[in-house]
Amino acid sequence: MIHRRILATVLVVMALGGCTKDPAPDEQMRLTEQAVAQAKAVGADEQIPEMLLAEQKLARAQKNMNEQDYKRARMLAEQAELDARLAEGQVLTSKSEKQLADLNARIKRLHKQLGALQ
Repeated sequence: MIHRRILATVLVVMALGGCTKDPAPDEQMRLTEQAVAQAKAVGADEQIPEMLLAEQKLARAQKNMNEQDYKRARMLAEQAELDARLAEGQVLTSKSEKQLADLNARIKRLHKQLGALQ
């Protein structure tokens, strides 16, 4: 009889534990929205595939939040944050490469001017 009560208690605890939901990923959603906004601020747009992915995943994460599918919302929000950060990095790298090319062109012109003066 005692074993049955213990078994019943264990089953109830396990059943209740299985019913718990993932907490709402509010902080992750905030971080993701900030990452998307920051990527846009440096010039990332839908022309960059990773930025398009980030926006699509964020939209799906927001939909999952409304449906209280927090586990999926968290996963999509994390992916969207990483995609947005990658898009931001690509834009910044492209801008840096352009600036470097401009500086190299200026240096060449200065070398030519110095050579002509000698």
